[in-house]
Amino acid sequence: MTDTHAQPPAPASDRRVDRLRVESYRTRAEMGAASAAAIATELRERLSRQPQVRMIFAAAPSQAETLRGLRDQKGIDWKRVTTFHMDEYIGLPGEAPQRFARWLDDTLFAHLPFGAVHHIVPEPDPAAAAAAYSEKLAEASIDIVCLGIGVNSHIAFNDPPVADFHDPLDVKIVTLDEACRQQQVDDQCFARYDDVPEQALTLTIPRLLRADRLFCVVPGSAKRDAVRRALYGPVATACPASILRQQAHCTLYLDAESDPDADR
Repeated sequence: MTDTHAQPPAPASDRRVDRLRVESYRTRAEMGAASAAAIATELRERLSRQPQVRMIFAAAPSQAETLRGLRDQKGIDWKRVTTFHMDEYIGLPGEAPQRFARWLDDTLFAHLPFGAVHHIVPEPDPAAAAAAYSEKLAEASIDIVCLGIGVNSHIAFNDPPVADFHDPLDVKIVTLDEACRQQQVDDQCFARYDDVPEQALTLTIPRLLRADRLFCVVPGSAKRDAVRRALYGPVATACPASILRQQAHCTLYLDAESDPDADR
């Protein structure tokens, strides 16, 4: 179990890129421990002054270290925490292990006594599910978002062809691009490219950015180019994660493999 009284790992570098804070760690394990500790600190502070906290989680192998670390944090009244997740495939059987709701149940939700867990359930009508989830999200403000960045620089399933920094919707149906679908195979979530669903429901970029606090966790060499473009390329929907540079309420957590500046 994590000793929550111990100091979290110190970053190898801590910098600002435009308004975005970037913390880089020597290893993936240190990155996970540090991000989990920071999220826990934010939770404790918010629960000390408000009756509940509402959180949105990404579901991906890149988030595993952070979420496992969060499970071990002490001094958090999880019964006052309501959770959502940010995307879900359309067309998978309800029992499919690749469903993001199931992955989050196995990795986080089933391990802690959350006050409420709201799954995205696309069946039987994805459009109706998007509208219903939008309404549930809008019932109160979102305090914390825990997100990642895809190899194509997507945020949630807002791939470059469908990303919209001014999207009028909160949740929408999207068609996944080729790079996004291939990442699911490379992450060993699916055996073959053709097994990856073509469509999904996703929270939109404006919906995610309206949260009070964002923690973005991006480990691994496969993400280095996406991080480089997000930090140093144009702020444009061709690189959806580039919008994070304009978010002073977001911290980006990297390891030595994902940080394009780690070798400097």
